[in-house]
Parts: sequence; C-alpha cells; structure tokens
Amino acid sequence: MGTLVPAQLPASERGGLRIADRVIAKIAAQAAGEVLSGAPGAHLVPKDAAPHAAVSVRKGPRNAARLRLTLELGYPVDIGSVCGLVRRHVTSRVEALTGMTVPEVAVEVERLHSAAVRRKEEGRVE
Repeated sequence: MGTLVPAQLPASERGGLRIADRVIAKIAAQAAGEVLSGAPGAHLVPKDAAPHAAVSVRKGPRNAARLRLTLELGYPVDIGSVCGLVRRHVTSRVEALTGMTVPEVAVEVERLHSAAVRRKEEGRVE
C-alpha cells in the first residue's frame, strides 16, 4: 500500500495568516529581554523595567514589521553595543518566528540605572 501525497496548492489558494501586532510586539520585547538579561549592569535594572515594544506592520507582497523598542539599561555600559545586539537579535527572532521581514528596529534607551545612584539612594556614599 503506497503513501498518498496531496498535490501542493499554489500560494494564492492556500489562504493567509495574520499575526496580531500585539503578538509581534510581545515577541520583540521577549527577544530584547533575552539579550538584556546577560548585558553588563543587568542586575541594576529593576525587574519591573522589562523592555516594551511598539509595532507598525506594513502589508505587501511580503509583510514587513517596523519595531520601536524602549529599554532601561544598567550603567556604565557600552550603550551603542548593547543596542546593536538587541537590534540584531530582535530582528532575527521576529523574522524566524513570524516569517515577516523586519527592515527597521528603532531602540530608545528610556533610563540608565547606575550603582552609584543606587548607593546614594540607600544612604551609602563611597
């Protein structure tokens, strides 16, 4: 008895998949968090200061997602280097998990958390 292999339908007849913008934003924020958890100074950033993302999806022959991420970082840190790592990792993860292209990931650093400021707030000055 042979195996029955269905004929491949053309793409135009297979239907489509729409991924909600909030799902793409969640994937992007999670991917950013993966990078930031290992970044220098990560222990200085409060746990409730998780990265968050906003997404703009452009429809076309191949859907494209433009992302805007807002982060908080520990300081001192090479801000440009960390933002570049975040940008590359987020692009890779969103493209892999959604099949969309990601032509733009804008990264905004909203706040820096420094050990010196934390010590001062705790009443210790070195």
